[in-house]
Amino acid sequence: MYPVSEAFLRAVESNTRKYYWTGTITTRTHQVYEFGPEDIVKGSGYISRQCCGGTEIELGTVYAAEMGISLFSDVDRYTLEDAEVRLFFHLYLEDGSVETVPMGIFDVTEANRSIKTLELKGYDHMLRFDEPLKLDAAGGTVYNFLYAACTACNVEPAQTKAEIDALPNGKETLGIYAENDMETYRDLLHYVAQVLGCVCQINREGKLLLIPYKNTADLSVPARERFSSSYSDFVTRYTAVSSTNRIREIAEYYAVQPDDGLTMNLETNPLLQFGLQATRERILNGILGSITPMEYVPFDGTTIGNPALEPMDVLRFTGGHADEDRLSCITSIEYRINGKMSLKCVGKNPRLAAAKSKNDKNITGLLNQVESGKTVVYSFMNVSPYTIGSFPTMVLDITFTSKEATSAMFLGELLLDVRADDVERTLDGTAFYEEERNAEDKDEESPQETFSVERPVRYRFTEKCRPELTVSYRLNGETVETFVPKKTCVDGRHILTLFFPLPNVIENSENTFEVYLSVTGGTVAIGELQIRATISGQGLVAGIGDWNGRINVTETMDRISVDGEFGYTALYDSAAAAFPKISHMNLMQGIRLPKIDSASFGYDALNERVTAVETVRTFTLDEDFPPVYDLTKAELSEDGAFRLISDWTVVSAEEEINSGRLQHLAIDTAQYERVESMEVDTC
Repeated sequence: MYPVSEAFLRAVESNTRKYYWTGTITTRTHQVYEFGPEDIVKGSGYISRQCCGGTEIELGTVYAAEMGISLFSDVDRYTLEDAEVRLFFHLYLEDGSVETVPMGIFDVTEANRSIKTLELKGYDHMLRFDEPLKLDAAGGTVYNFLYAACTACNVEPAQTKAEIDALPNGKETLGIYAENDMETYRDLLHYVAQVLGCVCQINREGKLLLIPYKNTADLSVPARERFSSSYSDFVTRYTAVSSTNRIREIAEYYAVQPDDGLTMNLETNPLLQFGLQATRERILNGILGSITPMEYVPFDGTTIGNPALEPMDVLRFTGGHADEDRLSCITSIEYRINGKMSLKCVGKNPRLAAAKSKNDKNITGLLNQVESGKTVVYSFMNVSPYTIGSFPTMVLDITFTSKEATSAMFLGELLLDVRADDVERTLDGTAFYEEERNAEDKDEESPQETFSVERPVRYRFTEKCRPELTVSYRLNGETVETFVPKKTCVDGRHILTLFFPLPNVIENSENTFEVYLSVTGGTVAIGELQIRATISGQGLVAGIGDWNGRINVTETMDRISVDGEFGYTALYDSAAAAFPKISHMNLMQGIRLPKIDSASFGYDALNERVTAVETVRTFTLDEDFPPVYDLTKAELSEDGAFRLISDWTVVSAEEEINSGRLQHLAIDTAQYERVESMEVDTC
C-alpha cells in the first residue's frame, strides 16, 4: 500500500470527497507537456495492475502495469515514440489542503490521433526487461543477479542489498547452467523472485520491487464503500511445493503436516540445479515457509476507490455478506480515472483442486541428452568485478562433462582497464660548463680567460611503467606449464582474447577449466559482465552433473608493509575439514489426558451451500398516542403502515439573472449514508 497520511484515508473513505487527476508527458527530447482534469476525455482513463494470473496464486510473476488515456491535446503523435507518461491523483483533505499521490510511470507504446483527441497506451518499466539474456552461465548471490538485470535494462532497484538478503533464501548462492530455457532478463527475474517466494512489481517511482505474501491486513473495507462484491465459500491455502530436479530427473515434493492444501508447482527452475541436494532442499523449504502462512478468500468486487491500494495488499472486508475473520489479497486492480475501482483476488479450492495438484507432483523437466554430432556450448559470464594484482587471481571457471572421448575448444574475451604504476627513474650523464678565471702565470690584473669544465650530473623523473599481464590455465586443478601467455600493456583500456585447445577429453568425465590472471607494474580492473567465455565440442553433455566433492577456497592477502630489515623463509597456512560430533540424546515428554470442552460450530466445516432466509417483523402504533418522528425520514401510508422514506423530491428555486430565467437546484447529500441514484426532471 502506498504510504499516505491518516487525513488522506479519512478523506477518501468519507461520504463525499473532492479530487482531480493530472499528468505529464515527457518526450525523448525532454519536452514536457502537462495536462489537467479538463484535458482528460471522460471515461477514457484507466490503470491496470496485477500480480497473478486469472485462476490461481502464483510465485515469481513479472506482470507489467498498463495505462490508457485519451486527451484533448494537439501534441504531435510522432514525437511520442518512447515518451514517458506520469499520472497523479490529488485529493482535498478536511483542512482544505491537497495531498498528491503518484499513480505510476509508463512508457508510451501506442499513440493514436483523432480529430480532437490523442489516445495513449503505455506500460511500466517491466517491459524494459524484455531484453535478450546475456547470462548464459554464471553464479552469484540473489542480489548479484537482480543488480545485473537492472543494470543491463536501465531500471533502478527499489530495495537495497540488506533488504534483499532479509527475504527468504536472500543470502543463497545461485547458478545458471548453459542449457536453460531463459531467453530474456524478464525470465531471469521470474526465477529469482520464485526463489525468494515473492512477485515482481514496478513501483510508482519506476523501480523494481520484490514483494512477499503476508497474512496481516493493510486496510478494512466496510460494506458502504462497496458497490458490488462476491466472495468464495473456501479459503485458498498451500501446504506443499513441487519442483523438477534436472540432475536426478525427478519431481521433488516438500510439504508440511497436515498436507491437506494446494501444491505450488515451481516446475523446472534453472537457478536451483547447481549445488548439493541439501542446498536445494533448504531453498525449497524456504519457499514453502513463505507461502504456508497465507490463507486468502477469493473475491471480486467494485469499490468507491482508494488510489493508495496496490497489488499484494491484504484487505479485510466487513459488513454485508463478508466474513470479517478472513483476509483477501489483491491480485489484480483497475483504477478508472474519475470512476470506480475494480478489485480481484484469485485462488483455487483446496478440495476441488486436490486431484490436479497431486498430478502436478509427477511433472518432470527436460532430461540431459547427448546426440552424436551435436556441438554443445558451455558459456560463462562474470557477475562480480575483479581487481587483479601481482598474485594470480581466478577470473573464470567452466565445468563441462563429456559422455565420450572427444576434443573441446576454449574461447574467451575479457575487457580490461589497466592502471600502470608510476615509477621514478634516474639518468646519469656529463655536463660541460664554461668558466672564466685568471691564467696561472699571470697576475690578477691580467684579463680573464674562458675554460670548459666537465662535471657529472643525474636527472630524476617519473613515468608510467608498462605492466606485464600473465595468463595461467588450469585443467582439473593442474597448471598448464607449457603454455603461459603474456601481454605487455600500456595505461588504458584493452581487449584480451584467449584461445586454448582441449584435445584429449576422456569419456564419462567431469572436467574443470580455470583461468588465472596476474600483473606486475600496475593493476587491472574487470567490471561486471565484462568476461565472455565458452567451451564447445561434440560429445559433451548438455547440462550439469552432480557435485564432484571438491571445495575450492580462495584467499586474497593485502600487501604487507615492512619497515626496516625483514627476513623470512616461507609463509605457512593449513586447512582442515572435520565432521561435527553427533550427540544422541534421549528425549521424553509426558502428555496429560487432554480435556475436551465444548467446541464451536464453524461455517468452514460445511460442504453444502448455506442459504440465508430473510425474516420480516412488523409492529403497530397506538393511535391515541402517536409517536414523534422526523417527517423527512418516515411516514404513515394511506393504509396506516409505518415506513421509512427512501425517495425524496427536491424543488429548485428561482434566482435572479441578467437575461432570461434561472432555476437553482441544491441537493445536500451529507445527511444520507449513501445515494444510489439521482434523476432530474426539467418539465
